[in-house]
Amino acid sequence: MKTRILIVDDEQEIVELLEDLLLQKGYEVAKAYNLTEARAQIKAFKPSLMLLDIKLPDGDGIDFLKEINTKHEELDVIMITGLADKEIALDALKNGASDYITKPIDLNYLTSSVLAKVITGFSR
Repeated sequence: MKTRILIVDDEQEIVELLEDLLLQKGYEVAKAYNLTEARAQIKAFKPSLMLLDIKLPDGDGIDFLKEINTKHEELDVIMITGLADKEIALDALKNGASDYITKPIDLNYLTSSVLAKVITGFSR
């Protein structure tokens, strides 16, 4: 069974870039542009990994990360953001994110981070 990855970001260009990259690497991919869509995709698509932006039109990614840890603790999360802020990065990692990647996204690093999650079986 292929690894399922959910991309949650409000920037269409970022979502399409990540989707193309991950599909080329052989992953199954779903996308959401806000938290409402992300909640629906988690139920329908059942991803094992989520790439989650911090700033979304209908809420905060860190708050959503906390919700995921309560309701979907099996779901591994990599935060992606345009905010290169050490405090926010530490907050994300303290709240269960397995990685914190800033935009512009280093695609090689992202690919390595995703592969590391796949190899380790998504253990946080």
